[in-house]
Amino acid sequence: MTTDTAAYLSNVLVDAAMIVWAVALAAMAADAAFAPVRATREPVAVGAGGTGTGAPTGAAEGTGPADADGDEATPATTRWWGVGRGTFVLGTVLLGVAVVLRGLAAERVPWANMYEFAITGSFLVAVAFVLLSRRYDLRALALWVTGLLLLTLGLAVTVLYVPAGPLVPALRSPWLVIHVAAATLAAALFTIAMVASALYLVRDVADRRGAGGRFVSRLPSAAALDRLAYRVTAFGFPVWTFAVIAGAIWAEYAWGRYWGWDPKETWSLITWIVYAAYLHARTTVGWRGRRAAIVSLVAYSTLLFNFFGVNIAFVGLHSYGGV
Repeated sequence: MTTDTAAYLSNVLVDAAMIVWAVALAAMAADAAFAPVRATREPVAVGAGGTGTGAPTGAAEGTGPADADGDEATPATTRWWGVGRGTFVLGTVLLGVAVVLRGLAAERVPWANMYEFAITGSFLVAVAFVLLSRRYDLRALALWVTGLLLLTLGLAVTVLYVPAGPLVPALRSPWLVIHVAAATLAAALFTIAMVASALYLVRDVADRRGAGGRFVSRLPSAAALDRLAYRVTAFGFPVWTFAVIAGAIWAEYAWGRYWGWDPKETWSLITWIVYAAYLHARTTVGWRGRRAAIVSLVAYSTLLFNFFGVNIAFVGLHSYGGV
């Protein structure tokens, strides 16, 4: 296979993944509209700044008890959910093949610019979501994760796209594989945590006001969402820490210094500090729920700015990552 053929097929498969995920999004939306409503649960305090949920007040027939961690049982499966889940997995496979073909077309690892980071990151988010779904009931998050992935791929193919090509000299290093791979994996995990934190705030507000509705009733309990956001962040934070350290080592190899307060370096550190503050507040001060969710969203906003704002708006040694 020639590099031109690999590049063409990669672009086709990215488009195909978007189409398949659009079908998944529609099926998940139909499932959200027509699936049986989850049993309501009485809110109880789970810590400073937030609420959780208590036992079911009227569990629907056919639903099982909470699992060992207190997570709620999966609601009744509908045909729409089966279609949505199957097409989501199919789109993930297509995007994974597209990422591999992009690497073959460029004859290097496929994460050297914003377009490649976007498609590789989207693939890792999808893989992380599928794997986490084996442990947690993430059905209520699926619609929002799929929509976010579609938005990311849409930006990638319309705004961020650049043809496959060789690396600039500064990137010709084994540290490209190590540093950017770690950063991409951490960003994928932080994305899952962000969705859980955002939905936590929705559930928390509804519980406080005694409001229900089909959408809120299908969400996991506030406590389960809060716990999921924390666990995924706790796993992703050491990965991000390693990415920052690996970047510093690479900088010394490429530019003769470990740290130079380049905009990308600065905002990577800011992201690390805010996520460290999130974990510190939970483990030492006991923050839970609403305050922790807000800090989680602030931390993710710094990650987004590090990707979009720094690469596009700033001039620095990492400017080759832009469009």
